Amino acid sequence: MTHKANMWWTFAITSAALFMVTLDNLVVTTAIPVIRRDLHAGLSGLEWTVNAYTLVFAVLLLTGAALGDRFGRRLVFSIGLGIFTAGSAAAALAPSILALDAARALQGLGGAIVLPLTLTILSAGVPENRRGVFLGAWGGISGLAVAFGPLVGGAVVSGISWHWIFWLNVPLGLVLIPLALLRLDETRGPFGKVDLPGLALASAGLFGIVWGLVRGNSVGWGSTEIVGALVAGAVLVAAFVAWELRAENPMLPMRFFRNRTFALANAASMMMSFGMFGSVFLLAQFFQTVQGYSPFGSGLRILPWTAMPMIVAPIAGALSDRIPAHRIIGTGLALQAAGLAWIAAVSTPTTPYIDLVAPFSLSVIGMGLFFAPIANLILGSVRTVEEGQASGANNAIRELGGVFGVAVLASVFSQYGGYSSGTAFVNGMTPAVYAGAAVVALGAFAMFAIKRRPKAGDVVALEPAFEAAA
Repeated sequence: MTHKANMWWTFAITSAALFMVTLDNLVVTTAIPVIRRDLHAGLSGLEWTVNAYTLVFAVLLLTGAALGDRFGRRLVFSIGLGIFTAGSAAAALAPSILALDAARALQGLGGAIVLPLTLTILSAGVPENRRGVFLGAWGGISGLAVAFGPLVGGAVVSGISWHWIFWLNVPLGLVLIPLALLRLDETRGPFGKVDLPGLALASAGLFGIVWGLVRGNSVGWGSTEIVGALVAGAVLVAAFVAWELRAENPMLPMRFFRNRTFALANAASMMMSFGMFGSVFLLAQFFQTVQGYSPFGSGLRILPWTAMPMIVAPIAGALSDRIPAHRIIGTGLALQAAGLAWIAAVSTPTTPYIDLVAPFSLSVIGMGLFFAPIANLILGSVRTVEEGQASGANNAIRELGGVFGVAVLASVFSQYGGYSSGTAFVNGMTPAVYAGAAVVALGAFAMFAIKRRPKAGDVVALEPAFEAAA
């Protein structure tokens, strides 16, 4: 097989795997109301349907690439595909919400292994002079998966059943695994050690915090279970930070956060994701539970939310060559916060969709102004040899923002409302979306607190594709 043919095989296999894994990040959102009815699930169980995937995915994202560097990227990539495919089959067969949440966690494990390796395998498998073109296409495919996740989920749920949003992954995974083993070249990286103590501390700490947030309303915020989970989680996260400060090969070097730009940019990333994922979790249910749209109709109405950044992001990237990136990002987050607050202000059980188009548009334009400049800002704040770690850290922190957003906004929702009627749902959704808007606004303040622009020579233009993927 010629090098050219191998290059195209590499691109096809990594792109298909990327699309499959990224699609699953949001494909379940429009199926949540149907899953709630079919499996008789409560709010806590529904939260874990989203959070079990994103929490495991976020925590292990920093580890996936390191495993490939040590044991071989093709081998680990194929194992990750196998885990993701098995998790998808288990989710499709799940007889209860608990079984579904466990299967989603298995999917998150596979996705965390596959996603970072699609980038490193593709980068190593194409000529250096064409790498920019291929990585740009890689980012575009990822953007398509994010944009069409809710729409595909809605179409499948409306046309067949919610089980098929998971069954669709199984034949694709079964085809990709042997293709990866036969057609991809085996490569290894220079950084092969895995920070197992750091991984264990981060995983246990974050799980404790999210567990407390998700179950707080149902069990009671002053109960031994919730207080114990939150305190134990906080202690373990503090222990993780202490370990990373002294570890020889830390999964997240704490020295990065001594850089004001890196620290504030990651804080803003977490806050943006907090507001977006938390709000979409509730709005997808609003269109079905309150306004009676089908899952497909709900996905169609969310499409402008997820697709607009694909149009705005390239414009923002071009503007960042002329305007300091932190100002563009700060403006984008301010627009997103204003859009979310507007949505909360006009939402009633009978609000026509046309009244939501303008605030939706304002919010998603703000999201589009965020993606490309944040990548340049993050990568420009570290040395060239540290860009991979910095990029992985930013992706992981942003995913965690989504986990916390779903957990916290769902807690606010259940405090003020519920599923008993359309009015009760809106009574809970309105303060929750207002809270999301407030957190995103804090992210805007964090961006405007950055006083200077990174040196132009420190900025790498190819990495925004990776940053937009998660």
